Amino acid sequence: MSPRIEPTLEPASTQTLRVDPAHRVGRPPPPGPIAPPSRGPSVLSWIFGLLLACIVLVLAAIVALRWLPPPISSYMLQSPTKPVQYLWVPSANIADTARRAVVAAEDQKFWTHQGFDLDAIHKAQQYNQDPRHHRRGASTISQQTAKNLFLWPGGYVRKGIEAGLTVLIEKIWGKDRILEMYLNIAEFGPGIYGVEAAARNYFGKPASALTAEEAARLAAVLPNPRHWSVRAPGAYVQTRVAWILGQMGYGTRDAPQEEPLPPPAESQGIDNDDGDAAAQAAPPPQTAPTESPALPAAAPTAAGEPPAPAPAPDAPSPGTDAAHDAAVPAEASPPPTDKPPG
Repeated sequence: MSPRIEPTLEPASTQTLRVDPAHRVGRPPPPGPIAPPSRGPSVLSWIFGLLLACIVLVLAAIVALRWLPPPISSYMLQSPTKPVQYLWVPSANIADTARRAVVAAEDQKFWTHQGFDLDAIHKAQQYNQDPRHHRRGASTISQQTAKNLFLWPGGYVRKGIEAGLTVLIEKIWGKDRILEMYLNIAEFGPGIYGVEAAARNYFGKPASALTAEEAARLAAVLPNPRHWSVRAPGAYVQTRVAWILGQMGYGTRDAPQEEPLPPPAESQGIDNDDGDAAAQAAPPPQTAPTESPALPAAAPTAAGEPPAPAPAPDAPSPGTDAAHDAAVPAEASPPPTDKPPG
């Protein structure tokens, strides 16, 4: 009998089960690394985007206004006199006397400078160093057009923006369009904007029919149109009219003399770049208008000294920012009041 073989049962190997406490039943696995929350545009990005949008809009407006008339200007919106009188007319419907008068009165180097009269700026700085002098500005017609169309009175920030706009309109528009725009949006009296509205309001005729004397009267009040009167000019305004006519080739070229008395307080609406606090003064009584004699066809002579700041009671406010603050820009010899040939 063969021996009985009993199977040998070896004990099973004991395995140690290690259970990670984090994986116990009922507990979620630990979270992974947390991603930083996404951030929206910063405040600086918003400001930059807003400035860029404004620049694009202004540039598009300047390009469009190279051919289209503006429906309104910034200064019209800010006018204290409502409603404003404004009639746009093309350059062909504006008398040449009006163009010559405003260039003679406001910016005699208009046809030759590139938007800024550096000589006038330098002379204004020297002149204003004397505290006894009324403050004089040096803005050109191009600068005034940019300011009146897009900006607001006063402030160094506005001056910086105005300079940039002046460069753009000089490059995009050209001189003829700038002068056409200026004549159509300049203020010639409280709430009266543009040479067409002024000619109809004061003389009962269109701008195309203005005489030299009428054009000179309109140009004479441009430094302070809410204080000086076209319809009833005072003594100083009449002197300015005679001086402007002289610059245009009619009559005398003698400039008004400076009055040593200080000017009156700032009248409403006058641009005060220096931020001087001044009460608004009611316009002083004006003398009745006088009929000017017939204008002889005198040959132009050398330009006279530019008028000094206006005397009381018809003086402009201190701190106005145009070259006409002191009545006219710096002297030219002779002033190119007409467009150069070609």
